[in-house]
Amino acid sequence: MRSGQTLLFTIISVLILYSCDKNGGRNLDQGEIHYDVILKGHLTHMPRELMPKNLIFTFKDDKTVYELISPFGNSGIVNLANPSLDIYDTYLSLFTIKYFYPSEPGEIFPGFESMKGIDIRKTSKTSVICGFNCKNAEVTFPSDRSKIFNVWYTTEIPVSRPNASTPFQEIDGVLMNFFFFIGSSEFHFEAQNVYKKEIPDKTFERRDKFKRVSRKDINKFIEKMVSL
Repeated sequence: MRSGQTLLFTIISVLILYSCDKNGGRNLDQGEIHYDVILKGHLTHMPRELMPKNLIFTFKDDKTVYELISPFGNSGIVNLANPSLDIYDTYLSLFTIKYFYPSEPGEIFPGFESMKGIDIRKTSKTSVICGFNCKNAEVTFPSDRSKIFNVWYTTEIPVSRPNASTPFQEIDGVLMNFFFFIGSSEFHFEAQNVYKKEIPDKTFERRDKFKRVSRKDINKFIEKMVSL
């Protein structure tokens, strides 16, 4: 009986340690962050169950991938940044449609036109999210400076310029709780798990089987996707 209790205690201890390694682990030079997606503000005609429910942020050194995928028809939007290869790509999948647009270094990814002119003010507020110490920034839009959106980020995950080519490029930390206005839809993201794992370099290479289109065209398709 006692040996059984000892074995159970050992198993529970290992599981706890593993969970702590995922949430709030340190020395994360590569891995993934999984976020819950909350749709606010403008409501699309698409049923909520078909809208994206998860965002995955994959990182390795200064290379990043944001994947916002819908369970509907393998559809989604992917932002890939690989500064060493000057790759700043946006990929859009919708049923059989596969388009991509290669941004120039320093250019904001397509889809974020409605976030032009945002003002980011860093504050002294702090929080702990997934075991990481986080800092706060308040964001306002030129159309209404009285409405404040809060963004939380951490500098404890060593990713160089993690927000390059996003509307939050001046924030020098990995976003943990934040938002995007994509087209006319408002998405909020809340970090749920941080995973330390080896990420193959191929993850950050330019993807094939996607047709190159103009920024204007991919913006049009992104708007259609999030406003169906």
